[in-house]
Amino acid sequence: MKQIFDPACAEDVLHEECGVFGMYDFDGGDVAASIYYGLFALQHRGQESCGIAVSETKGPMGKADAHKGMGLVNEVFTQEKLSSMRGDIGVGHVRYSTAGASIRENAQPLVIHYVKGILALGHNGNLVNAEELRRELAYTGAIFQTTIDTEVIAYLIARERLQTDSVEEAVGRACRRLKGAYSLVVMSPRKLIGARDPYGFKPLCIGRRDNAYILASETCALDTIGAEFVRDVLPGETVTITPEGGIVSDLSRAVEKDREARCVFEYIYFARPDSRIDGVSVYESRIMAGRFLAKDSPVEADLVVGVPESGNAAALGYSMESGIPYGMAFVKNGYVGRTFISPGQGNRESGVQVKLNVLKEAVRGKRVIMIDDSIVRGTTSNPTIRLLRDAGAAKVHVRISAPPFLWPCYFGIDIPERGQLIAYHHSVEEIREIIGADTLGYLRMERLKELAGGLPVCSGCFDGVYPVEPPTEDIRGEHTE
Repeated sequence: MKQIFDPACAEDVLHEECGVFGMYDFDGGDVAASIYYGLFALQHRGQESCGIAVSETKGPMGKADAHKGMGLVNEVFTQEKLSSMRGDIGVGHVRYSTAGASIRENAQPLVIHYVKGILALGHNGNLVNAEELRRELAYTGAIFQTTIDTEVIAYLIARERLQTDSVEEAVGRACRRLKGAYSLVVMSPRKLIGARDPYGFKPLCIGRRDNAYILASETCALDTIGAEFVRDVLPGETVTITPEGGIVSDLSRAVEKDREARCVFEYIYFARPDSRIDGVSVYESRIMAGRFLAKDSPVEADLVVGVPESGNAAALGYSMESGIPYGMAFVKNGYVGRTFISPGQGNRESGVQVKLNVLKEAVRGKRVIMIDDSIVRGTTSNPTIRLLRDAGAAKVHVRISAPPFLWPCYFGIDIPERGQLIAYHHSVEEIREIIGADTLGYLRMERLKELAGGLPVCSGCFDGVYPVEPPTEDIRGEHTE
């Protein structure tokens, strides 16, 4: 029996799990301010909470100065707080909760004190075996203070460290127990360590500024602090950064190249367009997506527009391929909060109207092609299209720079369970009717790999084929407050 889709549910916007940033200044300079600006550049990856932990490598081994809280980076940190945080090594984190409640206790980085000193850890991604590992650790005496995967990883590293000669070996051994998506930045008393899961779900790169080294989720964070890009951390790689050894690599966890599975939504939506991920320009990927839409879903029109901000580059690509002029139809109010803060569906729709306004002069009497990155539940597409029609658009053709969502994600994106996905219950034609578009076209599945420069990608949310066996219990939560 076909289920009835209920649009009166959570917002129709995808969110990333988080962003990570680490820095080690070999000359002994304080790094807190640079981490702050790096996190500011990664703010799009998580707006619920953030934190920074720093330490002095020539100081006491068990001491770290940490501060975290709920809210945006510039809300949680003041100039006075940053100035008081002394340390030449540190890690930072911005978070959106796809697993674990949205509370201060779950903000990162997580700082633990144990017999070998301290560990500060930031994690991007979701583990599919987190609950299994949590139960195992609990039965050996571990007491958990949070509900996040990161604490499980931290306990594993601390336990392995007691049996190994170095913290990087402990990180590597702990990572072998992990299943799912993770990019990690780890601060020990004297080392900065980065690790990426064997499939490469989440990005992680290395940068350098003078005599300081940086680990970051995206290259845009390196640009923000004036650092140069060194290279990407490879899938399955652990890198250890010290003054004595520079960058030391361990690739013992790597898998065959054809088994790698990068999250394709980094290229479609999540990453900032000025970033490069695994050597591929995010901006060029989005231009390419628009070109593919123009080739595969052509339509006669007078104007191509993007839904800010993620649809703009794809709209430009559609225009370049089709020859239809590219223009700006929407004016975005950058000071409006996220729409899901509103408690009811009626309020969410008014939130769209507050967030976006239409340039009537640009669309009046014209056949408009509107490019967006995705339709998840379908709750905001209809109000957005209605804005264009109310402004006088003669026709509204919608093109989506991703295939239809048919399956949930277990690796760090809050794509919900199937019952809330509009494409699970409806055909493309039915979705077109629901959202009120004249025509509707999606990106074809076979185009996904081309967006990532031919690199293997994860397409589980589109076809249900996951690189890692999903959990038997849903560990993601639904943005629990």
